Amino acid sequence: MELRLNLFGVNRSIDLSGLARFRNTWVVLAASVLVIPLTLWLLAPAAVPDLAHGNIAGAQALARGWAEGDMIVLVRHVERCDHSRAPCLSGRDGITDRSRSAAVSVGAQFEQLGLTNADIYNSPTMRTVQTAGYMFNHAATGDDWLINCKGRMLRDALAHKIAGRNLILVTHSECMEQLEKDLKVAGSDLGYGASLFVSAANPAAPQMLGFIEASDWRTVTNR
Repeated sequence: MELRLNLFGVNRSIDLSGLARFRNTWVVLAASVLVIPLTLWLLAPAAVPDLAHGNIAGAQALARGWAEGDMIVLVRHVERCDHSRAPCLSGRDGITDRSRSAAVSVGAQFEQLGLTNADIYNSPTMRTVQTAGYMFNHAATGDDWLINCKGRMLRDALAHKIAGRNLILVTHSECMEQLEKDLKVAGSDLGYGASLFVSAANPAAPQMLGFIEASDWRTVTNR
């Protein structure tokens, strides 16, 4: 389609179909700019919820799941000595002396949740053995599957989960990251002594519940 104009005695023609094509091209480009980041956002793994800092619904779900014996929780060992300048508890392969109190404090929080219906395992490294000892007054020689967990953390955890009993696994950041990957959630980069909770109420479809950092238990409330 062509539009003819006479401006100051000079005839000019405008190709409207060309303008329409130009406009449509810009519409498509603008839509692409919006659609691409939106698609990436929709496809991105869901973030792991923080169960602390006043997350009442999350804390209530944890309390209910714990009471039913449905929970699997991975607990990261406390501060390792070979990555710190702080004095060691014993050897360099264990935890720092100052981190004993953090382990005891986290253990007290689990004691409030209740440990009578919980099975506790730890990896064989010295830092997890010491952490389990101070945190739960329980330190086994250790299970290799809690350190050699690449590609199999969720499968092995479910295999050790007994119906009606919570499962506590004292382990490493790599295994926590593997569990998040197995459940297709975003990595949360958890600190020493952090806890990562999974609901296994339906073992065929376990669900990530959330995490609690070691220093944040005081902010957990279900009221």
